[in-house]
This record gives sequence, structure tokens and C-alpha cells, in this order.
Amino acid sequence: MEFIFQPLTLLTFFPLLGVLVLLFINNEQKNTLRWTALVTSLLTFAISLWVLVRFNASNPELQLKAQYDWIQVAGWNIQYYLAVDGLSILLVLLTTFLTPISILSTWSAVEERVKDFMLFFLLLELGMIGVFVAQDLFLFYIFWEFTLVPMYFLIGIWGGPRRIYAAIKFFLYTMAGSILMLLAILWLGIYGGTFSVPDLIAQDNIPAGVQMWLFLAFTAAFAIKVPMWPLHSWLPDAHVEAPTAGSVILAGVLLKMGTYGFLRFNIPLFPQAALQAAPWIALFATIGIIYGAAVSYAQADVKKLVAYSSVSHLGFVMLGLFALNPQGMQGAILQMVNHGLSTGALFLLVGMIYEQTHTREIKVYGGLWKVTPIFGTVMLIVALSSMGLPGLNGFVGEFAILLGAFGSQAINNSWYAAISAAGVIMAAIYILYMFQKMFLGPQGPIVDEVKSHGHGIRDLNWREIATVVPILVLIFWIGLYPRPFFALMAPAVDKLVMALQTAAVAMP
Repeated sequence: MEFIFQPLTLLTFFPLLGVLVLLFINNEQKNTLRWTALVTSLLTFAISLWVLVRFNASNPELQLKAQYDWIQVAGWNIQYYLAVDGLSILLVLLTTFLTPISILSTWSAVEERVKDFMLFFLLLELGMIGVFVAQDLFLFYIFWEFTLVPMYFLIGIWGGPRRIYAAIKFFLYTMAGSILMLLAILWLGIYGGTFSVPDLIAQDNIPAGVQMWLFLAFTAAFAIKVPMWPLHSWLPDAHVEAPTAGSVILAGVLLKMGTYGFLRFNIPLFPQAALQAAPWIALFATIGIIYGAAVSYAQADVKKLVAYSSVSHLGFVMLGLFALNPQGMQGAILQMVNHGLSTGALFLLVGMIYEQTHTREIKVYGGLWKVTPIFGTVMLIVALSSMGLPGLNGFVGEFAILLGAFGSQAINNSWYAAISAAGVIMAAIYILYMFQKMFLGPQGPIVDEVKSHGHGIRDLNWREIATVVPILVLIFWIGLYPRPFFALMAPAVDKLVMALQTAAVAMP
């Protein structure tokens, strides 16, 4: 019983209880299936708030540990080891926050095989939480690979016309990088005698000549998941073909598994390699920022525009992480949350208008604000958040990242920060271009086409408003008062930076 009611175990596996309940509900009881999944995800969010209450923000160490021997065979020491600290607590909360919002968005969007959809979605939540709390490399890898399966089916069954192609591409890309990471994990477990991440960090005995190879093996998996330029080509297809809820959770959480991997494993396990690779990571991140923004502007499909914007925004996250100083790393963690909120909300809103018009072509819209003023107002706030307007969440993270990158000794080149700052201006260009084309000016042909079918484009209903309001609250909260969020992560980040400074002194 102690094992079951340990906070992180209960949080991680509570969605499984919803899955078991769903199995006994008739396929035709669609609303019952939806409510069961929604209530399960809301209770999971409540458990995550309980975890937050028990979390000591001033303590930089791992907390709320659940640590038990699991596989002890042939010298392998594999543990069931869950814990949370300032590097992961916000991402756990982001996962449990976005999951019920995503499920609520499916109320009218998913009509076929509702039971299967909800099963896969709750299983996906289980896997994502597990990734952020696992402290044993073998256990982490199981959760990491497990998330592929439900996401593959969510895209492949409920996606768009090219859903099979997008699902297979997503699966193969991620699996290819994961194989290299698995080899590195096996090497670490055999060499160190344990798969426990804290124990491996404490040993600090990985040969300098091997560190870079292990760093690159982990990078292969995480860079694809982020995705970093030039390994991003799977992302637009997956986003465009995924159902709305799938796009929200893909952008909001799954991509953060890649950036979190760098933060949790690459940097603390291989500090010397991280210091050596920092200028190169910064270079690729900067290219990704500019490339993603430029390609976003060129898109005719609004969903593809939002998808490519993720390449640019997550370039900022990678730049901040590999600034390897407190400002950059704290900004990067906060920006992971910001991107999940802003881009997740953009996908929600695009999905809402797509349900009515069945098109995502920007050119056919126009004058939507006159027809749907509530929708237009919400879209404007979220768009301004995404482009980093001061007073909204995106500005805080990007400012801290650029500040950290500019003064980074690891990157040692202020031009990366200067060029990346141009990405902020480019984001304003493609975001405002999209908003102007869709919401301002004369009414586009899509309004007349919808009217020809006997109904007009309606504004947001109460369910849709309830879906986006929680995100809007956080957008303003982080933008106006980010201190509580920085306080949660600061001690753990400071501890990591001190370890990096020690590694820098030890470098030949």
C-alpha cells in the first residue's frame, strides 16, 4: 500500500485507473466515455497539485522519492526510481494541466472510436509523466518509448488524409535516435554498475574521451524529439495530420521531452562534453530560430505555420539550456512551459475554426473578427503571447534566454544572442501576417461558402471558452508575475550550474 500511495507513483499511474474503467464502458456511450477520461485527467491534475504542495521549492535535491529494487540479474542494478526536483516539477504540472484541456477539446471533434481515443490519450499521459519523474535510465527509456505507441495510433487513426505517412514518419524518426540512446544507456549501466541517474552523476568517473560519444548518442534521441534543425522534417507532417488534441499535446508536452532530456541527462551526466558542445548546439539552435521563423511566414496552411513556429521557439529553449548559466537555463525551462501554453492554445483555436470551415488555408479567411469577436480576441491574446509581447508569458522566457546567451562563457559568442533576437522580430512578422489575413480586412470566401450550407460561422461556445480560459490565465500570470515559477526551479538550476563550473575547472 505504501508503494501505491507514494505521491509520484499515484500521480504517474492514476491515468491507468481511468483506462481500466473505460474498458468496461460500452462503445456507444460516447459522452460517458468522454466524461470518464476528463474526470480521470482532472483528478490526475489534482494529484499533481498535491505533489506541488509537498514540494519544497528551496531544496535543490530530488524529492518525494519512490525507490525500490526492480531487476537484479547478472550484475544489473535496475531500480523503480521516481523523484522530482526544480528541473522537472513545472513540466509535470504542464503535462497534467494540458491533458484535460486536450480531452475537453475533443467533445465534438472526435466522434468515431471515442473509447479507443480516450484509452490512448490516458496511456499517453501516463507515459509523459513517467518520462519527467523517472530517475533510473532503464525506467526512463521504457517510459520514453512507451509514449510512441499511443501517439502513433492517435495520429494514424484520427489524423488527416496523410495520417499513415505522418504516423510512420514520426515513429521511425524517434525510434532511430532512441536506439543510439539505448546503447549509451547500456554502456553507462554496465560501466557504472547502476542505472540510477543520481548515482551515476555522483560517481563522476566517466572517462573524458568517452563522454563526447555518450553525449552524442543521447543527443541523437533528444535532438530529433525537440526537434532541432536539421532533424525537424517529421514535425510539420505529424502536426498537420494529427487531430487537434494530438497537436496540442505533441507541441505542449512531447517536444519538451527532448529539451528535458538535454537538461536532465546530457548536461549533468556529461558536463565536460556539454561545455565543449555548447557553441555547436548554440549554432544549430540559432539556425533553427531563423529558419523556423522564415519558413513559418511562407506557409499557406495556418496549422503548418504554427507547426514550423515550434522549430523557432524551441531553438530559443536550446540556446538557453546551452548558455549553461542560471539566466539562460531558467529562461529555457520557463520557455518550455510558455511554448506549451501558447502554441498549444494556437492549435486549439485552429482546430476550433477548422471544425466549422474544414479548411486551414489562410487565404480563404478574412474579416473573421467581425463574425466571431470572442474567438478573434482570444486568438489575438494567444498570438501576441507566442510572439513575445511584454506583459505576456513569452516575453519573460525569451528575455531571460537572450540575457543568458549574451553573457554565456560556454557559448562565448554574443552574435548568437544578437541573431536570435532577430527571430523575435520575425515571429512578430509571421504571427501578425497570419492574424491580419484571417481576422481583419474584408470577409473572405469561406464565410460565404459556410453560409451557402445554411449556417454561418459561429463564435466560441461555452465549452470552447472553458477550454482556453485556463491557458489565458497562465499566459497573463507568467507574463505579469513570473517570480513563483522561477522560485520553483532556481535552487536546482543553481546546483547544476555549480557542477558545470567544477567540471570546467577540471577540464585540461
